[in-house]
Amino acid sequence: MTKQDEGAQASAYERAGVSIDAGHRAVELMKGAVARTHTPNVLGGLGGFGGLFRAAFGHMDDPVLVASTDGVGTKTKVAVRSGTFTGLGGDIVNHCVNDILVQGARPLFFLDYVAMGKLLPERVAEVVTGAAQACEALGVALLGGETAEMPGVYVDGELDIVGTIVGVVDRPRLINGSRIQAGDTVIALPSSGLHTNGFSLARMALDDLDWTEARADLNGQTLAQLLPVPHRAYLHAFDALERAGADVRGMAHITGGGLIDNPPRVFPQGIGMQIDTGSWTVPPVFELIVQRAQVARHEAFRALNMGVGFLFILPAEQEQAALDALKSAGEQPWVIGQMIHGQGVTFTGAV
Repeated sequence: MTKQDEGAQASAYERAGVSIDAGHRAVELMKGAVARTHTPNVLGGLGGFGGLFRAAFGHMDDPVLVASTDGVGTKTKVAVRSGTFTGLGGDIVNHCVNDILVQGARPLFFLDYVAMGKLLPERVAEVVTGAAQACEALGVALLGGETAEMPGVYVDGELDIVGTIVGVVDRPRLINGSRIQAGDTVIALPSSGLHTNGFSLARMALDDLDWTEARADLNGQTLAQLLPVPHRAYLHAFDALERAGADVRGMAHITGGGLIDNPPRVFPQGIGMQIDTGSWTVPPVFELIVQRAQVARHEAFRALNMGVGFLFILPAEQEQAALDALKSAGEQPWVIGQMIHGQGVTFTGAV
């Protein structure tokens, strides 16, 4: 094939809406941030057909791999409207890390998928750099990923983000909720906002408002400031409890399904959870969504996290020591309820 033919072929592909050069530019823009996440167990760098990770787990007697895949949903549309994309990378990393943390797993490596109708290298790099920064903060290797340009599938200007995490836990230390008992205490940690769930409801409720307006009912903040705030990670909080010798019997990551559907995923048969809704103040942004969407409060507790990001379940006699350990780690924990005989989640106070 002549160079003229090669040029014609390349331009034909670009006329079809796909730019190979834009993909290469995106990789160049992000590779430094990605390289900083690479631990000694990562073999090779970016560019291979597959990422290489040395499975060396040292002291573990029976290492079990734990994996999870998730997306950020329609929070991508919030990023487009507000013009801030870095947080989406942190969103997906932290969401995935929290999901495997529920079983006591430590994250090893992460893979990302970013897709657009028309590839914008700077935007992709902003998202992946955000993911790399979140990985670096948690000691996770960003092992690889995929950047896809798919004209006709994704609307120009929009994007989609998916992440996959792989972690490990020693089987004797696996946390599956089977040891939870009636009388155990439930300690909550706050979310940083909506995290990565409930944005379809939020956008329906808030779409016609001025997102740049400082609102009195949001304590002087704007929706453009509040809605893109990244999902929190709770790995360091768990580390603090482990250092304090706490017997964590179960955990729940409060994502889609809220406080109603998520906690029961770890309950043993015949055990339920009682939550005191008077134990915390629901942040104003959630109240604004509930009010404007005219959604029943029970439904809101299922669609949104309502300010609660993560739950730890442990013996009642360890309650104060656990609270102290979390506070010493910079957290703002509170006792949200207790485990009871029954099933599912029940609420005391107004819902």
